[in-house]
Amino acid sequence: MAGKKGSSPSVYKYYKVSGDKAERTKKECSRCGKGVFMSNHKDRRSCGKCGLTEFNQ
Repeated sequence: MAGKKGSSPSVYKYYKVSGDKAERTKKECSRCGKGVFMSNHKDRRSCGKCGLTEFNQ
Protein backbone atom coordinates (compact mmCIF):
# COMPACT_ATOMS: atom_id res chain seq x y z
CA MET A 1 0.00 0.00 0.00
CA ALA A 2 1.40 3.38 -0.99
CA GLY A 3 1.51 6.30 1.46
CA LYS A 4 -1.16 8.94 1.81
CA LYS A 5 -2.33 10.69 -1.30
CA GLY A 6 -0.27 13.82 -1.93
CA SER A 7 2.63 12.85 0.32
CA SER A 8 6.09 12.92 -1.19
CA PRO A 9 8.74 10.44 -0.09
CA SER A 10 11.48 12.92 -1.09
CA VAL A 11 10.21 15.79 1.08
CA TYR A 12 13.31 15.41 3.26
CA LYS A 13 15.27 17.07 0.41
CA TYR A 14 13.28 20.29 0.96
CA TYR A 15 14.92 20.90 4.35
CA LYS A 16 18.53 21.48 5.42
CA VAL A 17 19.48 20.58 8.97
CA SER A 18 22.19 22.65 10.64
CA GLY A 19 22.81 21.97 14.30
CA ASP A 20 19.44 21.84 16.00
CA LYS A 21 17.56 23.90 13.39
CA ALA A 22 15.87 22.84 10.15
CA GLU A 23 15.81 25.38 7.31
CA ARG A 24 13.67 25.22 4.18
CA THR A 25 15.57 25.01 0.90
CA LYS A 26 12.48 25.62 -1.26
CA LYS A 27 9.86 28.34 -0.94
CA GLU A 28 6.39 27.42 0.26
CA CYS A 29 3.37 28.39 -1.83
CA SER A 30 1.73 31.57 -0.55
CA ARG A 31 -1.68 30.45 -1.78
CA CYS A 32 -1.68 26.81 -0.56
CA GLY A 33 0.12 27.36 2.73
CA LYS A 34 2.35 25.17 4.85
CA GLY A 35 3.61 21.89 3.45
CA VAL A 36 3.23 22.78 -0.24
CA PHE A 37 6.52 23.72 -1.87
CA MET A 38 7.18 25.54 -5.12
CA SER A 39 9.45 24.06 -7.79
CA ASN A 40 12.43 26.07 -9.01
CA HIS A 41 12.85 26.64 -12.73
CA LYS A 42 15.34 28.75 -14.66
CA ASP A 43 13.17 31.86 -14.80
CA ARG A 44 10.30 31.19 -12.38
CA ARG A 45 8.90 29.31 -9.37
CA SER A 46 5.67 27.37 -9.72
CA CYS A 47 3.30 25.47 -7.46
CA GLY A 48 2.28 22.02 -8.68
CA LYS A 49 -0.90 22.04 -6.63
CA CYS A 50 -2.61 25.33 -7.49
CA GLY A 51 -0.54 26.53 -10.47
CA LEU A 52 0.66 29.79 -8.92
CA THR A 53 3.71 31.09 -10.82
CA GLU A 54 6.22 33.71 -9.66
CA PHE A 55 8.67 35.02 -12.24
CA ASN A 56 12.27 35.90 -11.33
CA GLN A 57 13.56 39.28 -12.36
